[in-house]
Amino acid sequence: MSGLSRSRIPGFYQLSVADRQRMIAGVAELTDDERALLLTEAPLSLETAARLTENTIGVYALPLGVALNFVVNGREVLVPMVTEEPSVIAAASNAARLARPSGGFQADADASVMIAQVQLVDVPDPDQACARLRAEQERIVARIDAVEPGMARRGGGGRGVEARVVRAPLDRTFVVVHLLVDVGDAMGANAINTIAERTAPLLADIAGGTPHLRILSNLTDRRLARATVAYRTNDLAMPGRDGAKVAAAVELASLFAEADPYRAATHNKGIMNGIDAVALATGNDWRALEAGAHAYAARDGSYGALATWRLESGVLRGRIELPVAVGTVGATVDGNPRARLALKLLGVSGAPELAGVLAAVGLAQNFAAIRALATEGIQKGHMSRHARAVATAAGARPDQVETLAEALIASGDVKVERARQLLASGTLGGPAS
Repeated sequence: MSGLSRSRIPGFYQLSVADRQRMIAGVAELTDDERALLLTEAPLSLETAARLTENTIGVYALPLGVALNFVVNGREVLVPMVTEEPSVIAAASNAARLARPSGGFQADADASVMIAQVQLVDVPDPDQACARLRAEQERIVARIDAVEPGMARRGGGGRGVEARVVRAPLDRTFVVVHLLVDVGDAMGANAINTIAERTAPLLADIAGGTPHLRILSNLTDRRLARATVAYRTNDLAMPGRDGAKVAAAVELASLFAEADPYRAATHNKGIMNGIDAVALATGNDWRALEAGAHAYAARDGSYGALATWRLESGVLRGRIELPVAVGTVGATVDGNPRARLALKLLGVSGAPELAGVLAAVGLAQNFAAIRALATEGIQKGHMSRHARAVATAAGARPDQVETLAEALIASGDVKVERARQLLASGTLGGPAS
């Protein structure tokens, strides 16, 4: 197997961890050093950890898994995911498998344009100030490029200026300037913040007033990613359930989320289960993605669904659109060997392609969740995997975990205390040592 030619690996979950590592290393053509990263149980050296955050006292580890079966824009993609939730990777992989017969996912993303916000206070004539700022756009863009000349040389840099009057509580009025900047393959937060701070004096000189807050916006609505998928209803059949009925049930679940913010919040949380996991694996800021996604979901004045589903002529069509500000270069990526490894597994060419893959993963995750909810219920598949985590938490030896998990499910009481009782009973081959 060469390159990323195969994301479809039947029975992968049944292999030992060592066999999975060997297989993925071969598929992704990992170097010896990259293979070593998979083999070691130490996630980061303390020295590296101390460089990545403040007041470091240790290293906290989460599992790194891989979602299989993904085809995005005709390309087989191995999707690295960091998550402690056992059902997330399995659900995404299954949703991707069901999409393969119809060609998988189509995805695209906008250019990497971020927004630097500058709040100007005590502006004498806000409307005239906005007009002057717009008229001076060329001068302001030149200042942006002077602040970050390397970005401009690489083809990024200033893309425009927007100014608006914001009327706030306590009868205050601000002029808010948006500096639009293409950050290329970076997430771009630090560069954007620097641009906001160093361009603010010029903005104040043009508009009058005083600069106050100067920082990026995490509502990155100029940096949207989209994905679509078309499931053939025949491929959605489940034991005892016709595929067309499954598709109709998914559409009903989507309509619920589109109409009700209480359901939409959980609908969108499921989407972010997948997106956050890939963001963590690739060294990206999942908190910024969360903020942008939920703000975008409320952009029309009420909170709604980020992904929608429609049954049309025997095909269940899904669509997602949301802000995805991610990078494939930068300190947090380059400073973490496993983030670089995750990006190699993905094989993406830059930030826009990564954003498109994340949108596809979010759509797959959403489909898996609402398909389960609308048919057999969310707990059936979830609890079978959760039981293994409970067994481990109760102190089961590796050779006892599967047997104990099955016993917990059979008892209908999947809790740590019950697991400890079963271990102590000696019916699983003796108490855990």
